Amino acid sequence: MSDDLFENAPASSGDYDSSSIEVLEGLEPVRRRPGMYIGGTDDRALHHLAAEVLDNSMDEAVAGHANRIEVRLEEGNRLSISDNGRGIPVDEHPKFPGKSTLEVILSTLHSGGKFSGKAYATSGGLHGVGVSVVNALSSHTRVEVARDKQLYAQEFSKGQTLGPIETVGAAPNRRGTTVSFTPDEEIFGDRAFKPARLFKLARSKAYLFAGVEIRWRCAASLSSEDVPEEATFRFPGGLADHLAEQVGTRECVTSQPFTGRQDFPEVDGTSQGRVEWAIAWPLYSDGSTSWYCNTVPTPDGGTHEQGVRAALTKGLRAFGDLVGAKKAKDISADDVMTGAEVMLSVFIRDPQFQSQTKDRLTSPEAARLVENAVRDHFDHFLADNMERGKALLGEVMERMDERLRRKAEREIKRKTATNAKKLRLPGKLTDCSGEGDRETELFIVEGDSAGGSAKQARDRKSQAILPIRGKILNVASATADKIRANSEIADLALALGCGTRKDCDPETLRYDRVIIMTDADVDGAHIATLLMTFFFQEMSEVVRQGHLYLAQPPLYRLTAGKESRYARDDAHRKELEETVFKGKKVEVGRFKGLGEMNPQQLRETTMNPDTRSLIRITLPPEFEQRAAVKELVDQLMGRNPEHRFNFIQSHAGDIDRDLIDA
Repeated sequence: MSDDLFENAPASSGDYDSSSIEVLEGLEPVRRRPGMYIGGTDDRALHHLAAEVLDNSMDEAVAGHANRIEVRLEEGNRLSISDNGRGIPVDEHPKFPGKSTLEVILSTLHSGGKFSGKAYATSGGLHGVGVSVVNALSSHTRVEVARDKQLYAQEFSKGQTLGPIETVGAAPNRRGTTVSFTPDEEIFGDRAFKPARLFKLARSKAYLFAGVEIRWRCAASLSSEDVPEEATFRFPGGLADHLAEQVGTRECVTSQPFTGRQDFPEVDGTSQGRVEWAIAWPLYSDGSTSWYCNTVPTPDGGTHEQGVRAALTKGLRAFGDLVGAKKAKDISADDVMTGAEVMLSVFIRDPQFQSQTKDRLTSPEAARLVENAVRDHFDHFLADNMERGKALLGEVMERMDERLRRKAEREIKRKTATNAKKLRLPGKLTDCSGEGDRETELFIVEGDSAGGSAKQARDRKSQAILPIRGKILNVASATADKIRANSEIADLALALGCGTRKDCDPETLRYDRVIIMTDADVDGAHIATLLMTFFFQEMSEVVRQGHLYLAQPPLYRLTAGKESRYARDDAHRKELEETVFKGKKVEVGRFKGLGEMNPQQLRETTMNPDTRSLIRITLPPEFEQRAAVKELVDQLMGRNPEHRFNFIQSHAGDIDRDLIDA
């Protein structure tokens, strides 16, 4: 190394020495960066504290150790949640001499009984951070535990233990845990729990597990016409009861909703969980969806949603074939789901979520388990009453016909623009003919090598290919002149044909789906992020109307003998090795990029609509949520690098493993 590198370096290191390195201990990281653990410090985050504690009690109920939970909102913004479960252990923890297990759980991150699966087969808490985070962000927390006919208590403030665990006295007729806490005003300001929101939360949890009774108590000064001082929730019908209340007196396509529950098949004598569903198709309705995993809401859906969509779609296609409706083969999942009231709850072992706030389920096995469980029941639902089945099929096919009609109109516009007006298209675009039953798709592919494989793998009638050169311009940090001068962006806008910014008109979009298809690695994710940023800023209406998708190419190919399977990521690879290839010698190949896959592999795994899986990118309809998305995009992709630096510092703890080992 050349010495002149250091010639102009400052002579002193200033005040940067060992004393500058700060080590945060205990729960101090939570108080410094609450957004890492609960998503922020707004109303949603405040109520997330209540959900974390309530989820622990629900886990006790689902595990069969509790049948009653009480949620009590008191004056002074204090919330207490009790259950009659086993009670948190209070004996000395073997790894922390002098500390009770209760104290360890309340004051140590990543501690709890849900890691090994011995205490809970299925649970909503996975990382051991829930109740400790609540403790860290509360000005005062008191935990009472009734075990072995004795009552114990311990108190905390801002994550710090106020004293050792106390034996309060005999409790011969009591068992379980009570957590009482007051959110810290230093963190949440003057925000207070909203009784109506907590009331709805408690009620919804009771629907999710038919064996539990939830009692609501509210201070008289906080009650209202909509929120009583006392109420008891117990719903033996589970989601079916919830759906009946949701639908009310609205007329539905079928007089009987499609409801049921099914245990998943056991593996090596171990239960893999179960699924419960309740679905109705009201007439003249926009519908709504509610997705849950282990009683935790997953508003962004995920793999369990994919499973039920596949089961309903394939079931209706098969029923159409049974009754001679040949056009039923064109039914799509959106045709089935549009306007439906859908509630789905799964209980699975070791679920994987997209983040600590658990907004989206990503467990690969959930899609298969749910599809197999729901499909058989749906086939019976349709065939047991042929008139009911035909009524639903007819309603769905009307939506299908309307969708295909709109598609045909767009195709006419597309061909007219191309032929009559001699529309100029990018030279590297390999267009589709637009003929056939399938909807047209544009694959935006990273690099000429991958583009070559994609061209050979595509369906020429419905799939177009547009290769792009590496990482496109980050439009969030570029000037308008620089965006206009960029050839990659100009080619993309020409290929799509719908205009940008205020001139963007999704009705003139030349394709039904726009699919971002990049390598399944970090660079590919970066390119996909840049492309999503482009669509968010330049063609937001295209995103809002659901035309934008992410392809899901595999990262690995696993082979044992003559059998081969593909894995999307490390978690999926591990699942296949432990199930499909258990006990076999597996040869693992890692794809460095899409260009390494031969056309047959690319078609089978990523491009064939019958075998692939896609992620639809959408925008929330509410203005406030759209503003939050824009703020996040500006923060991560905008011109100020300090915002990105602060975000990385705040969220570094979200990484599950050491990058050196990855």
